[in-house]
Amino acid sequence: MTAPGDLLQALFLRLKSDKSLSALLGGAGLLERATENAAFPYVTFGQTSAFDWDTGAENDDDQLITLHVWSKAHGEDETLAIMAAIKARLANAALVVGRRGKTRLSLEFSEARYDEDLLVHHGLLRFRALTQENA
Repeated sequence: MTAPGDLLQALFLRLKSDKSLSALLGGAGLLERATENAAFPYVTFGQTSAFDWDTGAENDDDQLITLHVWSKAHGEDETLAIMAAIKARLANAALVVGRRGKTRLSLEFSEARYDEDLLVHHGLLRFRALTQENA
């Protein structure tokens, strides 16, 4: 089974290497967890869930990964642009995850909304990652 940490590291490296996403985020806006003084906009990793669907292939691994986009810009354009850049970089991507194997990503869910309690635009992207481990 591919460790969630291995997959998150591969995702982080893929997103960090995207110059257009880095420009939208101002360079340093990709965070594992937000701090109180994090500059907007930024992206954080959310919940990661691993599943064993018992597909008959002993080396299949299925995980759900959630990314959060946070923006204080007026309107939702910035949030949607960041989400589009992430989708373009990750949807249907094939990642090498450590020495274990290859992971194919597919977008399962996305949503952008305004959080009135926090006074921020919040985007959610959930990807399914199916890993085929090397034999």
